[in-house]
Amino acid sequence: MKIGILAIQGDYEAHARVLDRLGVAHQFVCSPGDLSGLSGIILPGGESSTHLKIMTEEGLFGALKKFAADGGSFFGTCAGAILLAREVHGPAQASLALLDIAVLRNGYGRQLASDVHLGSTSLRKEPLEMVFIRAPIIESAGKGVEVLAEDAGHPVLVRQGRILAATFHPELTDDTTVHEHFLKLTRNGS
Repeated sequence: MKIGILAIQGDYEAHARVLDRLGVAHQFVCSPGDLSGLSGIILPGGESSTHLKIMTEEGLFGALKKFAADGGSFFGTCAGAILLAREVHGPAQASLALLDIAVLRNGYGRQLASDVHLGSTSLRKEPLEMVFIRAPIIESAGKGVEVLAEDAGHPVLVRQGRILAATFHPELTDDTTVHEHFLKLTRNGS
């Protein structure tokens, strides 16, 4: 199994460090050809509109949609969750529309409103450390979307089939629980 990490913008190297700690092969993805041989891909944080612009210019937008149609798994964090959402507000923008959620960009406010919370998750008994940086808010989730963690009454970690999305940054903690769950989804499909 080999995991791709979209390496356009954001702290994609932090995801690589987590995969290194877990002993998982990975490569950075900057062009459609980089998707060859991958089982899954991580869409990191950053600025979703910048990701979208570069993905479109480099031909990655269509290639990622095809990767999903061919059964590839996805894990989006923060801006990556926005890119996966069916519907984006604040302001509206295009997305891959692979995950049946509606998100509000920068839902928690500006950079100064960024924070770290501990919250419960269905992935384990212990609380999960959640680093929110200009995070989106998941406004709604479709019936086929499983909520794996919530914070302040909003879903913050969701899954639909082989797609996982977090509005926080698990790659910025020492905890590998969320990445391990993504790898399990990639291996088993559920």
